[in-house]
Amino acid sequence: MSLDIARLVAFSGISTTELQISVASSNISNADTKGYTQKSANQIANVTAGVGTGVSITGISSNVDKLLLKSLIGANSELGAADTTNNYLTQLQQLFGSASSSGTSTTGTSLANSLASLESALSSLASSPSSVSLQSAVVSALDDFASQLRSTSSGVQALRADADKDIASSIQSVNDDLQQIADLNVEIRKMAASGQSTADLEDERNTALQDLSSYMNVSYYTASNGDLQVYTSSGRALVDSSAHTLSYTASANVSASSSYASGGFSGILVDGVDVTSQITSGEIGSLITLRDETLPAVQTQLDQLASQLKSALNSITNGASAVPPPTSLTGSASVSSTTALSGSGTVRIAVADQSGSLVSYQDLDLSSYATVGDLVTALNGISGVSASIDGSGHLSISATSSANGISINDMTGAIGGGGFSDYFGMNDLVTGSGAADFAVNSSILSGAAGLPTGTLDSSATLAAGSQVLTAGSATVISRLYDKLTGSTSFSSAGGLSATTGTFADYAASIVANVASKASQAASAYTAKSTAQSSYASSLSSQSGVNIDEETARLSSLQNKYAAASQLISVINSMFSSLLSAVQST
Repeated sequence: MSLDIARLVAFSGISTTELQISVASSNISNADTKGYTQKSANQIANVTAGVGTGVSITGISSNVDKLLLKSLIGANSELGAADTTNNYLTQLQQLFGSASSSGTSTTGTSLANSLASLESALSSLASSPSSVSLQSAVVSALDDFASQLRSTSSGVQALRADADKDIASSIQSVNDDLQQIADLNVEIRKMAASGQSTADLEDERNTALQDLSSYMNVSYYTASNGDLQVYTSSGRALVDSSAHTLSYTASANVSASSSYASGGFSGILVDGVDVTSQITSGEIGSLITLRDETLPAVQTQLDQLASQLKSALNSITNGASAVPPPTSLTGSASVSSTTALSGSGTVRIAVADQSGSLVSYQDLDLSSYATVGDLVTALNGISGVSASIDGSGHLSISATSSANGISINDMTGAIGGGGFSDYFGMNDLVTGSGAADFAVNSSILSGAAGLPTGTLDSSATLAAGSQVLTAGSATVISRLYDKLTGSTSFSSAGGLSATTGTFADYAASIVANVASKASQAASAYTAKSTAQSSYASSLSSQSGVNIDEETARLSSLQNKYAAASQLISVINSMFSSLLSAVQST
């Protein structure tokens, strides 16, 4: 080998080793940098005319297992969904409160416990039905339950609103990742074209892809020009030659009636196309499921509890009367004067004074009236009675004297499968169309009307001045208690199977169902977290930096550098000796 070739080999060795030392040093300094992968300087031998002339570096690359990366991307999406679901269901479980038992008593903050308190109050009242304080305790217990039911319903809708807002904020993060990937694609193409290493930029791009996958499920591949192209699960482009960002507007108001299907929530759009249904995993996928399925299912259960309890309690109180009778009774059903009235049997309308003594009454044959307007006319024909349909479309029956009140006994009267009072809602104990507005009748709650615990005398004939109302009827209270604690059929709702039991049982099943879902979500989160950590660890082991290995490599490279430097020194000495020999010849 000529001295020129030897010197060329030595110099290429120094140059190559310098670059390899730089790469190893960079690996060590970036060992803890998120997303950084181990870099290698790819070395090849240089051969000229069949003779080895040294070594050179063809490029700097990182060795990332594509299958492991794809598995990690999928695990990130699943973990993002599991984490979000676990977080929201934990909040939901806290919203529903807790229950605990000690001996024969049950305490806690759940709906079932509130109903148990109402049962206890009714049981106490049944033994002393005329007790004003015990009647007040029943109203208070019912109001506590109603308040908790409304609060729980409101909390469910608040969680749906939070989920909707979180979708909007998560989409902004998705758009940031998509734009970063698109920008890095451009930079990688430029650097590759100029022969520079793109390994660090590819690490940044993979990190952005991993972050993106935690928000939504995506598919991707690397094109022949080096671009990373990203798509939705059904193939809608998110990044190709540019970023196709998502757009979404959170709903200003969220209620139990709000739904994506009915247009209550806008769609997630990409280039004007709704891709909401294509996002099935990741944080956004979980938020969509929570907002549109999980939480509405719980609301459906609450609404069934509210509607069944309202119907059960009102069916009893509408056949009763407060003592003293209220000056005015206003129904809850919406009607008009032209509403057809298909009734039968007799209803008794009586005017009584504050002590329950009869002032006047009349039995009305419901089959005689074709419309509600006809009935109003007949009611106005009763001495001491004034009837009308108010501005809200509710039948109102009042005593013309403020010293008197109105009492009703359905007798044999029936309209639409129920009694007169029940049909119009004249003595409703509770009002509302669902859990969101379930409430104790405002007149009873304010004290303007008493709890309907009495019953209007149903004797064939009544005499003016006779006692027709008795303060406190154990019969009415017992019926309320029996209805509350007896067996009621509940239809399947929100994932709960049809069942038969007490109202407290059904409330407890709602609470238990939420607790079960929260427990399942916690277990799923643990499992997904373990799987994601396993993939991340495997990828780190395969492509991450091992400081011990890099330190050993650095030491070896320094030795190679020293050896190449010594070789150059020897070659220089040989050149000097050769030159001296030539000059002395």
